[in-house]
Amino acid sequence: MKPHLPNCQECFEDYVNSLEELRELIVEVKHKDNLEKFRPEIIRLFESSHEKALDTMRTYFREQGRPPFSGSRDITIEAFHEDLIDDGQGWLDMIIARIQYNPLYPGDYLGSFSENIVKKYFSLLGNFERNFLKQMD
Repeated sequence: MKPHLPNCQECFEDYVNSLEELRELIVEVKHKDNLEKFRPEIIRLFESSHEKALDTMRTYFREQGRPPFSGSRDITIEAFHEDLIDDGQGWLDMIIARIQYNPLYPGDYLGSFSENIVKKYFSLLGNFERNFLKQMD
């Protein structure tokens, strides 16, 4: 028996739910002005949302009959060409930031990474949500 492959709509719903969790946390952090305390949770929710966005894109292209992509950069570039995302460089920067982030090694990257999530990457994820909804209509 084949495993169930989620359809595009299911992937997008998972993405929207994950993004909403991140949105609620960011609102709380901004309201309390206490980013330091919530850094690990912000990063965890961001990584989940970003991964679910990529899954949505991957499924969207699979349902169109396109061949599989070799990685997140290829999916991102194709999504930019298809107007699913409007800032290709910003999305590529997100991928690089995720690769560079490693909680096992010391350094202040945790701080700058979480700040970039709040200041830059979250809005890129929100723009994908808006663009994808337009595409689905």
